[in-house]
Amino acid sequence: MSGAYAGDVSSSEAWRMLAEDPSAVLVDVRTRAEWTFVGVADLSPIGKQPVLIEWQSYPAMQVNPRFLEELAAALGAIPAAREAPLFFLCRSGARSASAAARATAAGYAACFNISDGFEGRLDVARHRGTVEGWKASGLPWVQS
Repeated sequence: MSGAYAGDVSSSEAWRMLAEDPSAVLVDVRTRAEWTFVGVADLSPIGKQPVLIEWQSYPAMQVNPRFLEELAAALGAIPAAREAPLFFLCRSGARSASAAARATAAGYAACFNISDGFEGRLDVARHRGTVEGWKASGLPWVQS
């Protein structure tokens, strides 16, 4: 799917680019439940906050019909230009790829999918957060 947006990056690459580019934005597209119970990326060490917009809402998991409207409002509040690098994050890189493609189709110029996600793929014990992803990479995150 990477042909539909600027490309796939690892969580570590996204962190580096978010730190180096003052205009870069992290857009976490997981559900409210995931933000609350699993945690969120902590961008405070680089003076930023993630933008939280559900791509799909639990429990129905239907695509958020207001996604682009909510994205435009959130980016306008920062403010962030339509050309700013946007890094989309979900649990494992699937929903964020869809969100990056939708934002690209809507005219955002530099949308990237964080392909290993916040928790990454399942390990041998069928647990997430230990093999790859934002958490397993040792990047800053917080949990409520």
